[in-house]
Amino acid sequence: MEIPGRNWKCFFIESENRRTAFGRGYIGGTTPVNIHGKPIADLSKTGGWIAAFFIFGNEMAERMAYFGLSVNMVAFMFYVMHRPFSSSSNVVNNFLRISQASSVLGGFLADAYLGRYWTIAIFTTVYLACLIGITLCASMKIFMPNQDQCDQLSLLLGSCEPAKPWQMVYIYTVLYITAFGAAGIRPCVSSFGADQFDERSRDYKSLLDRFFNFFYLCVTIGAIVAFTLVVYIRMEHGWGAAFGSLAIAMGMSNMIFFAGTPLYRHRLPGGSPLTRVAQVLVAAFKKRHVPFTRSELVGLYELPGRQSAIKGSGKIPHTDDFRCLDKAALKLKEEGGNPSPWRLCTVTQVEEVKILMKLIPIPACTIMLNAILTEFLTLSIQQAYTLNTHMGKLKLPITCMPVFPGLSIFLILCLYYSVFVPISRRITGHPHGASQLQRVGIGLFISILSVAWAGVFERFRRGYAVTHGYEFNFLTPMPDLSAYWLLIQYCLIGIAEVFSIVGLLEFLYEEAPDAMKSIGSAYAALSGGLGCFVASIINSIVKSATRNPENKQQSWLSQNINQAKFDYFYWLLTVLSIINFCIFLYSAHRYKYRTEQNFEVSENKQNIPAEDS
Repeated sequence: MEIPGRNWKCFFIESENRRTAFGRGYIGGTTPVNIHGKPIADLSKTGGWIAAFFIFGNEMAERMAYFGLSVNMVAFMFYVMHRPFSSSSNVVNNFLRISQASSVLGGFLADAYLGRYWTIAIFTTVYLACLIGITLCASMKIFMPNQDQCDQLSLLLGSCEPAKPWQMVYIYTVLYITAFGAAGIRPCVSSFGADQFDERSRDYKSLLDRFFNFFYLCVTIGAIVAFTLVVYIRMEHGWGAAFGSLAIAMGMSNMIFFAGTPLYRHRLPGGSPLTRVAQVLVAAFKKRHVPFTRSELVGLYELPGRQSAIKGSGKIPHTDDFRCLDKAALKLKEEGGNPSPWRLCTVTQVEEVKILMKLIPIPACTIMLNAILTEFLTLSIQQAYTLNTHMGKLKLPITCMPVFPGLSIFLILCLYYSVFVPISRRITGHPHGASQLQRVGIGLFISILSVAWAGVFERFRRGYAVTHGYEFNFLTPMPDLSAYWLLIQYCLIGIAEVFSIVGLLEFLYEEAPDAMKSIGSAYAALSGGLGCFVASIINSIVKSATRNPENKQQSWLSQNINQAKFDYFYWLLTVLSIINFCIFLYSAHRYKYRTEQNFEVSENKQNIPAEDS
């Protein structure tokens, strides 16, 4: 049987006799079920906004704990555990990287075996237990080194009694397990919340758009509370009360999450996605020399009707992308009626792998945005130390400066539907103001403006410091130069984060395969972790390349910010961001939404003449 080049994607051989590693075929793979895996008789009594609100609190508390630990743990390690600032920063950076990068693990477990509900339930309980462990470390003297006769001078000289090895092992253990707890929550909460809405509803797209905006609003509220209330509790009532407040918030969110159990809609886990990906790659490799026009070729293999071989997934129409992978679905006459899934895969299984590959460039282009966010959290704090942080008679703590991006995000999300959507709808004609990829692109463009302004202001700030005699005194704030000039770059990066991250989350959820929604959401968290890693690499390269000890030339990122060249570094990030934005434009232009592909497939099928009998 010869398969024509342009229409061959429409020739499918469907067989009832298929034994897979995932059991029998599943009808309506996206059909919601209850917690016992049985179809829900009355969908009107489950899901919707009410169920979503029970889920929101979990992510809000997780973000509150995540940022609360990241802001306070360096100081806790230095002032309480008597560790140097350098090693304390490394501990916190490792915490951030583990929690971001290991999100893929949480997404894998949810999609493969546990389902999103049980993954959240297990990891959020682990998270709570570890927060309690950190609170005990900050409250009980047995977990801390001796604090007697350890004043400010002794801390700076490093003469305070250091923490015992077992005390450090304890705090490292609970902190890093907390990071893994976050990894199990982050990729699942947004997907599980989106699962509560009926995709057959006429308003599904609008509901999903509003859900992800409201979801990120909850994330922002958690961050704002961490940067303000938790910092205040720590300053007024000590470390134990600060970390204890995080544990209380997580405990309350867990109670609310479990209370909503009867209302939730669930999706069946589809078995190991890594196994399915491996089967496609192995089967395609085995048939790499088989031509598409071979006479023994029967056709592309798929299950009949609406059934899918993958639990928790509907069937996916065939596309022409990555045609080399289609060889995994080529069925030969010699293979018989029940070939091994490592030699013959269904079209849906092959398309899953294609989708995962096609998604990669979009979140990859947000790595640079996350790197800028990471740089702002550290470099702008150093800038703030040299500036006047008074607002009238009120002096704002330096550690509260990161709250301003959160406040800008909060404001933009509140005004999004009343201001941005109506204006952009007139320009683009899109019912939601802009498509998901357009929103990601808008965010990336605004991030360029943010980092470019940071370079402009830093050049002015450093020139002002040199002119007014602060060149060698970088620890003294300049009374006539306000730190609130930093709000411009903070607000711009906040706006960029709203458009890019929210658009990315919605894009990944809608475009990911049915049985891989959590892994799709984990792409966003992974790009955040890689952003931290890229920021560290850029810093190391710049420090090495711009420092010359022989000529006593300091690096661009010197400890003395008034002699450093932070403005050059910001402009370097601007150039890298422009290059990244161009790559995104190319990737977004080439990308086709799954709905567009499905429409093309159905049109092609209608245009194919009936075969002669």
